[in-house]
Amino acid sequence: MYLKTENLSVGYSGKVLIHDINLSVERGKILTLIGPNGAGKSTILKTITKHLEKIAGVVTIENQNISKWSNKDLAKRLSVMLTERISPELMTCEQVVAMGRYPYTNHFGALTPEDKRVVQESLRLVRAEELANRSFSDISDGQRQRIMLARAICQDPEIIVLDEPTSYLDIRHKIELLDILRKMAAEKNVAVVMSLHEIDLAAKISDQIICIKGDRIELFGTPEEVFSDARISELYEIKTGSFNTLFGSVELMAPAGEPKVFVLAGAGKGIPVYRLLQKHKIAFTTGVLFENDVDMQVAKVLAAHVVSAPAFMHVGEQELCEARKWIDRVSYVIDAGTPLGEQNQRCRELTEYAAAQHKVTLTAAEAFAKIGKCRM
Repeated sequence: MYLKTENLSVGYSGKVLIHDINLSVERGKILTLIGPNGAGKSTILKTITKHLEKIAGVVTIENQNISKWSNKDLAKRLSVMLTERISPELMTCEQVVAMGRYPYTNHFGALTPEDKRVVQESLRLVRAEELANRSFSDISDGQRQRIMLARAICQDPEIIVLDEPTSYLDIRHKIELLDILRKMAAEKNVAVVMSLHEIDLAAKISDQIICIKGDRIELFGTPEEVFSDARISELYEIKTGSFNTLFGSVELMAPAGEPKVFVLAGAGKGIPVYRLLQKHKIAFTTGVLFENDVDMQVAKVLAAHVVSAPAFMHVGEQELCEARKWIDRVSYVIDAGTPLGEQNQRCRELTEYAAAQHKVTLTAAEAFAKIGKCRM
C-alpha cells in the first residue's frame, strides 16, 4: 500500500477523538471517508497531512514514516485541499495556483518556464482558464474551490488529500471535479483520499469507503461491501426518512393516516406521483407493481401498502383482487400512465373497476393540477 496508517489515534490537545485507525490506499485508487457531521473526518485528514499532531500510531508513505519528513519534502509527494478558506491579499487566481509550485522553486520562489506550464495546465484541468487574471477575493465560493483544486494539482502530487472538495459547487461542477479526480487517479497514478457528504457520489467514484462513527472506524471496504440501505440509515441515524442506495436518493417520511388515494403505477410512472402525494401529506396505496419494478424502490418507503406481483410473471386474479379491496377504501384513483403489455394487461381492469365504483379517477397531469389547489 502506498499511503497507510497503523493504529493511528487522532484528536485535539492530547484528547483522543478516534483511535485505532488502520487505513490504506494504493496509487491510482480513490479512498473516501463518509460519516455524520462532527464524526472526525476532517481530523483524520488533517492528521495524515501533518496539519494536526497525531496522538499515537504511524502514517507512512511507501513504508516511510512521514513524521521524520520536512514539510517541503512532504509537499513534493502530497498535496492538500482543506475546507479552511484562505484570504490571499491582492493575488490573482493564477498566482494562487502558482503557490502549488513553491516546493520545487529556489529560495527566491522564481517560477521556471516548466512551472508556468504546469500552472496553466492545472487551470485548464479544472476548467478555470477564464479566472486566471481575476482577483481571488472577487470570485465565488464555487470558483474558489476550483482554484484551490488547481493549486493542489499544480504540486504534481503522488497523493492528493481533499476535505469536502464538492462544497459550494453546483451539480455541474461537482461532476466535473470528481471526473478530474477520477482521471488523475487513473491517468497520473495519483492516490486520492477525501471526505464527501454526498454519499451517492461517494458510491460512484470511490474504490474504497471508510465509514466513521463515534470513536472508531465503523466499516472499511469497497462501495459494494459498504453501501446498503440499512447500513447508511444506521451510520447517519436516519429516523424520519430513508436513503436508497440503489438510486442514491433520499425519500422523506411517508404520509401518515388512512390512505385516500390508490395509484395505478409501474415502469417509473408512479414515482413523481408518489412524491407529489408525500409532499402534500396524502397517504396512498399503489399497485400492481412487479417486485423488480423501478417504482417499487420508492413505493416501499412512501406507500401505506403496495400491491405487488412476482417479477417476470403475469398479473393475476390474486393481485387484482387485493388491488380492488384497496380501491374500495379510497376516494381517488390516480392513473400514472403505465404502459400495458402482455404481463400487466389485466391492470386495465382496475381502471374499469374504479369507474364502476364511482371513484374519482385522475391522470397524473390532472393530479398535479388538482393537488395543492384543493385538499383531497
